[in-house]
Amino acid sequence: MSRFEVRSFSLSLDGYGAGPDQRRDQGLGRGGESLHEWMFATRTWERMQGRDGGETGVDDDYAARGFENVGAWIMGRNMFGPIRGPWPDETWKGWWGDEPPYHCPVFVLTHHARAPLVMAGGTTFHFVTGGIEAALALAREAAAGGDIRLGGGVETIREYLRARLVDALHLAIAPVLLGSGEALFVDLDLPALGYRCTEHATTPKATHVVLTREN
Repeated sequence: MSRFEVRSFSLSLDGYGAGPDQRRDQGLGRGGESLHEWMFATRTWERMQGRDGGETGVDDDYAARGFENVGAWIMGRNMFGPIRGPWPDETWKGWWGDEPPYHCPVFVLTHHARAPLVMAGGTTFHFVTGGIEAALALAREAAAGGDIRLGGGVETIREYLRARLVDALHLAIAPVLLGSGEALFVDLDLPALGYRCTEHATTPKATHVVLTREN
């Protein structure tokens, strides 16, 4: 059976997955880009940008694993874009330009319906108004035996964790303090939800931790 996992999700030392003051020209919030420095230097990242080079090693190993066997993604509307409420128009097509890096179906959680958005490179955004379980069922069908990657943002991950639907989380904890923003672990009792640390590794740019749901 396919697995439903959070992969390569960057977090600050004080537990924030995005900084404060998120807006259209600052999608990760103030200071949020610093959480992803471990990724930006990797060979995997360079290949995603269509370039050669990049570093190999532990950081790159985790980055590459994040894309293995992925047949579909799920994300919250906040990850898709900064627009709130009913869609004012359909000109906003995500942060990623004409060819997003997903190359498979992506299911976006929203309260406001929108027609599927077909992009270059094999990505199609489907906008799901039926809630987290409906999105997961659609993603499993679309993945056709592949894994489903949960991209975020923070509140979307928290919803799926509370429902005990996430099989595993890979967190890349950056040596950065944000002070405020979107906190991942507030009011979450991960041991009670069945999660245990099953893997960890440290590099100069991140501490990689894998939490697995064991029951």
